[in-house]
Amino acid sequence: MTGTRARRTVASIAVSAALACGSACTAGKPPAAAPATSTPPRPTAPSSGPPALTGPSADALRAVERATGRAGSARVESTTVMGRELSLEAEGALGWRDDGLTGTLTITYTGGTTAETMRRLGTTAMEARYLPDAYYARVGDEFAERVGGRHWIKYVYEDLEDLGGGAGAGFADQMRNTTPNQAVKLLLTAGDVRKVGEETTRGRRTTHWSGTVGTETAQTVDIWVDDRDLLVKKVERGRTKTGELTQTAYYSDYGVTVSAQRPPAGDTTDFKELLRSQAG
Repeated sequence: MTGTRARRTVASIAVSAALACGSACTAGKPPAAAPATSTPPRPTAPSSGPPALTGPSADALRAVERATGRAGSARVESTTVMGRELSLEAEGALGWRDDGLTGTLTITYTGGTTAETMRRLGTTAMEARYLPDAYYARVGDEFAERVGGRHWIKYVYEDLEDLGGGAGAGFADQMRNTTPNQAVKLLLTAGDVRKVGEETTRGRRTTHWSGTVGTETAQTVDIWVDDRDLLVKKVERGRTKTGELTQTAYYSDYGVTVSAQRPPAGDTTDFKELLRSQAG
């Protein structure tokens, strides 16, 4: 494997883990900058556009924001499609507490050019462990053999901020503050938020809300909420340079116990060190 190819693959793994986490939890503007093989699309905070929503709709959404935030953890199933670059599925449990994001997701590549690259390296799925300061991605045996024999790559959030000439600025804070109720916070900034109606979602009675957020790059956000004001489903749609970005997530078992252990140090390599070694 050439150094360039290895660097692109390491960056692709970073993108996959970031997108899986983003689909499962946080909402933000779709990435409009570099392709997936160079820079992970970073979540962004709700933009300062229309004035804050008021009235009964705002009261209902703020109740959802509070209830989902207080729950602290949930099981998550999500799918992400990012144009021609990448499609993936993720499943696991994530927790959001005062000390940051924790949890584990199993990420399966289902399509796109990045998935083809990973398949050629013998990887169709990987485990990602999220901790407050970094996330860890497990690569397959074939890729590990080509980059020193270690199976885990550690991505420190601050290190990702240096990618792409500053394109990752703010990434660390966003990953630490990632929670499912960010989708609700986004809807509270939408000028056209509306209650779509009552629907059945995975056997549960839910209320469907929808709105459009963003100014330069519009993004639609839809959420489905149960009678306990907990998020059951969310869908976000926007566009990237490689095509449409669609992220869908389902939530269940709120309050579930979540744990994520750091992998063995002897089987872990640091993202920046790996890039440096391949550059040489």
